[in-house]
Parts: sequence; structure tokens; C-alpha cells
Amino acid sequence: MKNKVIEIRKETINDYPSVYAVNSAAFNRKDEARLTDRLRLSNAFVPELSLVATIEDKIIGAILFTEIYIVDTDKEVVSLSLAPIAVVPDQQNKGIGSQLIQYGLDKAKELGYKSVIVLGHKDYYPRFGFKPAKKWSIKAPFNIPDDAFMALELVEDSLNNVKGMVRYAKEFGDI
Repeated sequence: MKNKVIEIRKETINDYPSVYAVNSAAFNRKDEARLTDRLRLSNAFVPELSLVATIEDKIIGAILFTEIYIVDTDKEVVSLSLAPIAVVPDQQNKGIGSQLIQYGLDKAKELGYKSVIVLGHKDYYPRFGFKPAKKWSIKAPFNIPDDAFMALELVEDSLNNVKGMVRYAKEFGDI
């Protein structure tokens, strides 16, 4: 059987129900699906970074990057949060999530963003260049293991002289 082509594109309003279903299935709960719905309505939403993966026009994966701030006493630096990312269970472990992440990171850089923060598996995200955020004295606003809270410079040295606490969109506090 021939491998089916995976296409990645910007999400449209007509995709919302399918993206909700993908997030619900991938996480086996509705929290991330509801979070995505709420983030679309927030000031943190970047439409060009709300992406879907499709096979034969069927949505099988979704990723969302939203604006966040790294806040220190005297300055705020804009960054991005990668969350959530989801692939339907029967398509997991086939590289689709990796394709979504890499496409999204490339698009974020193209749009002029300089860094991305992720809360995720310590053995998965380093393959994309993520490193523990503590390397730059960047802290999570909640208690999380250092090796699960990571940052990536989309532009070399863009996190030099950046430190502080990440401020997520308020919608993240709802899950």
C-alpha cells in the first residue's frame, strides 16, 4: 500500500470541530480541546500558527503556538508557547507530530518570533533543539520539573540577556 501524503496547513474556522475532536481523542479528555477553543479568542492567538495536519483532507493532527511573555522586573520579552499538540491515536508514532512541530517552528521564525517555550517530555523536545529553560534563568509560573520546561532559540542568541518568569495567556490557567 502506498503511503498517504501528509499536508500541513493553517487552520480555518471550518476546522474547529475536527481540531476539537483530535485534541479530545489524543489526550483522552476535553481540557486541551477546550483550551484551544478559548485561546483562539484570546489576544495571545496567532492565526498563522494554528496548524493542522491532514491526510486526504481529513484532519489527523493539530498544533497551536500562542504568544507569551518572559517577564523580569524591568522588561517583558515576547515569546511563544507550543501547546497543545495532538495527533489522533491511530496516527501516533508515525512522525506526524514531529512534522507539525518543525513546520510550526519554521513558520514562527518566518513570522519574526525569536523563541519558543514548551512544557513537555524531556526526551522528545530536545530533538528540535529545545533545552531546559533554566539555562537562561527562565522560570515556569508553576511548579514543574526543570527538565520538562524547555526553551528554544529560533534566532541564535535571542535568549541571551533574557530571564524571568513566563506569563501565559490567562486561558492556560483554566485547565
